[in-house]
Amino acid sequence: MTEIRILCGIEGAKQAEGTAVIIDVFRAFTLEAYLYAADAEAIYAVASVEEALAWKQKDPSVLLCGERDGKISPGFDFGNSPGAIAGKSFAGKTIIHTTTNGVQGIASAQAASEVLTGSLVNARATADFIRRQNPRLVSLVCMGWKGRQTEEDQLCADYLKALMEGTSFPELEERALALKEQEGKKFFDPAQQEVFPEADFWMCIRHDLFPFAIRAEKEGTCYHNRKLEV
Repeated sequence: MTEIRILCGIEGAKQAEGTAVIIDVFRAFTLEAYLYAADAEAIYAVASVEEALAWKQKDPSVLLCGERDGKISPGFDFGNSPGAIAGKSFAGKTIIHTTTNGVQGIASAQAASEVLTGSLVNARATADFIRRQNPRLVSLVCMGWKGRQTEEDQLCADYLKALMEGTSFPELEERALALKEQEGKKFFDPAQQEVFPEADFWMCIRHDLFPFAIRAEKEGTCYHNRKLEV
């Protein structure tokens, strides 16, 4: 029987053992799933903006995606917005990705034996992958926002837990829509549309769109967030 723990933030990532799922629904790991669905060749997660820019200087063919405090980082091709990449092809492209929360969680999960990313859009595929592995322990880490627990990541953790345990989760749609009045309300603020466009909200709360999980594999100072067909 697999033991499932739910943890929070960077400290939770540091405590994660066994198979860790680093959850960032708004928006890092939702974006990565959409990038792979748009035929991206590879995604590498790096901890700092400076490392991403240095990679671009050495290899101008890569695309930089990332943010700090939600805003696109200067010199980057894209921010962290799924809506900004909608309808675009990334066939053959390598993406370098850095964010305020999700990517930092990957780097902090040093005690885990395996690290996956977590979002609603590929939750079922992620749960199916873990169930096939049948690990002794799973750590679901809700990254939240700068150490503050947020409702969308908790929802994803609860849903993943139910999927792995084979139990029903009838409240999924209701809790997803309730995010409009919770952490998701920033996507409906007219003053924040440039940073948090409304389209991102609807793209992030969709569930089970994609039949693949994403595993973070350490390569040097970065992580290759590799697509795994399930």
